[in-house]
Amino acid sequence: MKHNTVTTYRQATEYLFGQLAVFQRDGGTAYKPGLDTARSLDKAFGSPHTKYATIHVAGTNGKGSTAHTLAAILQSAGYRTGLYTSPHLVDFRERMRVDGEMIPEADVVDFVNRYLEMELPVHPSFFELTMTMAFEFFERSRVDVAVIETGLGGRLDSTNIITPEVSVITNISFDHTQFLGDTLEKIASEKAGIIKHDVPVVVGEAQGGVRSVFEDAAKSAGVPIVFAQDEKEIERVVVNKTGTPEYHTATFGIIKGELSGEWQHRNAATVLEAVKLLRGGGFRITDSAVSEGFAGVCRMTGLAGRWMKVSDNPLTICDTGHNTGGWELLAPRLSELSGTKHLVVGFVNDKDIRGVLRIMKTIPDTKFYFAKASVNRALDAGELAEIAAEAGIAGEPCGSVREAWLAALSATKPGDVIFVGGSNFVVADFLAGIG
Repeated sequence: MKHNTVTTYRQATEYLFGQLAVFQRDGGTAYKPGLDTARSLDKAFGSPHTKYATIHVAGTNGKGSTAHTLAAILQSAGYRTGLYTSPHLVDFRERMRVDGEMIPEADVVDFVNRYLEMELPVHPSFFELTMTMAFEFFERSRVDVAVIETGLGGRLDSTNIITPEVSVITNISFDHTQFLGDTLEKIASEKAGIIKHDVPVVVGEAQGGVRSVFEDAAKSAGVPIVFAQDEKEIERVVVNKTGTPEYHTATFGIIKGELSGEWQHRNAATVLEAVKLLRGGGFRITDSAVSEGFAGVCRMTGLAGRWMKVSDNPLTICDTGHNTGGWELLAPRLSELSGTKHLVVGFVNDKDIRGVLRIMKTIPDTKFYFAKASVNRALDAGELAEIAAEAGIAGEPCGSVREAWLAALSATKPGDVIFVGGSNFVVADFLAGIG
């Protein structure tokens, strides 16, 4: 479908998703490394990202939670704050927010029309165009600062055109190996590509050769590097009966977190080190602003899908963890729950599915319901069932995510648990289906 102009939000999003390559939907065919197109597109719109301060967040796991928490803290500190993340779960507009509010539909339509009218010689990817839309939206919204999450990797990710106040890298584990490298060191090298001259960097955790990659990159750039795992800012974590953490810190006092789980404890340490660097750079962030941001991150930023409880009867949880690093922490947490665990799971076809299944197999008392999410990259439920069988996991191929969830729901008994996950897109379909 060709448009000289678009008149509705639906037409605008149809253009974005239909006319342009979308990694979220299509996978490797949409992957377009390099910054030349991003820079050209950015220049055509007046280089909007240069009009406000930015914070850059990369990493394999936890970058979304980290970005949202930093945004909530900055909002609490009184800064008008932009937040750019990906992918979205239900609504495209989730990708770009100002003080927690999604970009208006009319602004999406306006941007697409102005882009079409320009008839530029470049052919941007979905991600490049969406990023430029976000950066310009932030400028027009007069933000003071924007937290920018990388899409894939770092060095060649289109967001790497920014020069931030602080660079944050959460951690490294295996993900997108076909693009970023087949060793942790190669993946780390790509993530380390966001490290720039005169920009201090925080790394959440890294060991051995991965740590050396980051240390060498920081040394080459001539910038200080902080490893949150070394700083011991969080002296003690107390978890209440509902799983909510209370962080006893060296600098900020006692902080009550809204996000639960071991990953979030690690993310919290990374966020606090980033806050200390921002303070050192002139940002006015009080201890109370830090506490308010941690306690209200979901409400303030719209964060969803992180060990998200959607029902008490039966207890139903969804989580966007989708690689071995994420499941190394999800599996023990699920194992602690009583009753039969009914796992509604699906994957996209470019993940280490067998590695994740090996971890899932360690969870006791489980029943599996295999689903196919509604994106091109999603693995067929029957094919997933065959791969799982090879790993020693028996399960029921159910077709769509909704069909799998209803099958799990009909099989639950009092005290059982339903878990939905394995992919962002499985969670997205689930939330859209029950909404």
